[in-house]
Amino acid sequence: MKQDKVKYDFKAFGQAIKEARKAKGISRNQLADRLNIAPRYIASIENSGQHPSLQIFYEFVTFLDVSVDQFFFPNAETDKSTQRRQLESLLADMDSRDLTIMTATAKGIQEAKNKETGE
Repeated sequence: MKQDKVKYDFKAFGQAIKEARKAKGISRNQLADRLNIAPRYIASIENSGQHPSLQIFYEFVTFLDVSVDQFFFPNAETDKSTQRRQLESLLADMDSRDLTIMTATAKGIQEAKNKETGE
């Protein structure tokens, strides 16, 4: 007897790809050129939840720094969110002067949070 299988809904993945692409300031056409695929294919994945091939799935998540844990394990707390991966990617391209500024900014945010909570 044939077993009914639930198909994974890729709409959330498509939205994450779209958000990550926009956050990197990359147009759909630029991404299509980079991955050597049609812009319409990307649009279908982003907007309609079309299932990407495994290779394209891999290229999306590695190029756009998208965490797949949120899709495969939605109820589990992930070690690295998409935002954290994208931030780490940006930090990797910074020199020591830039990192000094980022460190001071992060410390300022933490101090403001501590003042709000009274710590």
